[in-house]
Amino acid sequence: MLSEEEKEELKAELVQLEEEITTLRQVLSAKERHLVEIKQKLGMNLMNELKQNFSKSWHDMQTSTAYKKTHETLSHAGQKATAAFSNVGTAISKKFGDMRRK
Repeated sequence: MLSEEEKEELKAELVQLEEEITTLRQVLSAKERHLVEIKQKLGMNLMNELKQNFSKSWHDMQTSTAYKKTHETLSHAGQKATAAFSNVGTAISKKFGDMRRK
C-alpha cells in the first residue's frame, strides 16, 4: 500500500509526464509540418518518395545474398526443367515416328 504522501508524489509526477508528452507531441507536429513544407519547396511528393523507396528496396533485395542464391537455384532448376521437357518432347516425337512406320 502507498502512503498518502507517496500517492500525491506519484500524481504530481503523472501530471508532469502528461504535460511533457503533450509538449513533445506539439513539437513533433510542428516539425512534421516543417518537413512537409521543405519537401514541397524541393518538389518532392508522396509518389516520388514511394518510387524512390520502391527502387531502393528492389535494389537492396536484388543485391541480397538470399536473392542471389534463390535466383541462381531457380535459374538452374529452370534449365533442368527445360532440358527435361525437351527430352519428353523428343521421346514423344520418336514414339509418333515409330507408330507411323508400323
